[in-house]
Amino acid sequence: MGAFNRQVTKQLLIGMLLVALILTGVLWLTQSLRFVDWIVNRGLDVGAFLTLVAMLVPNFLVIILPIAVFTTVLFVYSRLGNDRELVAMRAAGVSPLGLAKPAIVVALLVTAFSYGLYFSVLPASYAAFKDAQWLARQDYSRVLIEEGTFTDIGNGVTIYVRERDRDGGLRGILVHDSGSEGAPYTLIAERGSLVYGPDGSRVVLINGSRQEVNESGSYLSVLYFERYSHDLVDSAHADQSTRYRDARERSLLELLRADDDLTVQPHDVGKFKVEAHRRLTAPLAALGYPLVATVCLLAAPFRRGGQAPQTVVAVVTVLALALAALGLENLAARNLMLVPLLYVLALAPIFTGLWVLSGAPRPLVRLSSGLMGPSPATVGRRTA
Repeated sequence: MGAFNRQVTKQLLIGMLLVALILTGVLWLTQSLRFVDWIVNRGLDVGAFLTLVAMLVPNFLVIILPIAVFTTVLFVYSRLGNDRELVAMRAAGVSPLGLAKPAIVVALLVTAFSYGLYFSVLPASYAAFKDAQWLARQDYSRVLIEEGTFTDIGNGVTIYVRERDRDGGLRGILVHDSGSEGAPYTLIAERGSLVYGPDGSRVVLINGSRQEVNESGSYLSVLYFERYSHDLVDSAHADQSTRYRDARERSLLELLRADDDLTVQPHDVGKFKVEAHRRLTAPLAALGYPLVATVCLLAAPFRRGGQAPQTVVAVVTVLALALAALGLENLAARNLMLVPLLYVLALAPIFTGLWVLSGAPRPLVRLSSGLMGPSPATVGRRTA
């Protein structure tokens, strides 16, 4: 039994790492496509590109790990069943819980690793990503401004550029500023350019107009100019300490104290609270999902035709659990009374799986009659 456990545990670890690596690579590539154009056409250096994308990896891992361990357990135990190894172990008297022990060990390791990601690595990496993105918006405004696209560069400023010259000049410019004191206004110019300095970024407009409607909306004032300079980001706005941090950037303690935090907007308190409880419950999926797979494959009687029905049931069950968790998180953000259901949904497959595996019957009669021939008692009855 010890050799069997070591062999299966090794297969599960290797398989899980391969699946996680493949899925992480796929997601990493899809997310990287968002920044490729920045390198090719906007001048973002490769180092900044790699830094931005690397900071997203922990966000992928927390989603991928439960899927990877579930997929690996389902594949390995299905193969063991098809090779009749599980049949032999059952015939030797090993219980379903004993057969599931390697899967449980690997799932516990992944669960512990997931808690480490959720509690420390994920908030730090996502905060670093948002900080780098913030700096990119301030220091690389030329990267974010694309031709033919209305681009929100923050602080209530939206800019549109019809086209960009080879020398970096801009043509057909529209700037709408709703974040400054006073009424919002719109700048329209034939051409212009972006200027970067120690005080921030600004756009210099040539041959255009400044249009502003008073607060009552009854009067439109138009100012025509030959040259106009408009600050996109000044040194005060460039201070990262003024940036509003969302839920995924904050520590667990900050999220639990969201209702006492003056920096948290009132309408975000529910979302922050649910994010805290999600960090406590989501890693349990790395244990619950594999238990669903082992229950479907080990607690049911052996089938000569294969284990496709059990596999389908396991996949559908895990998919239903994942969708239910996602929907419940959205509902709990609006009604915190539903938060305890997050723990019920996370713990239910774990306790149910352990209970079924520990009390599941061993189908030795069916196995012996189907694989080992008739029993001596049966032969005696037929002879008589």
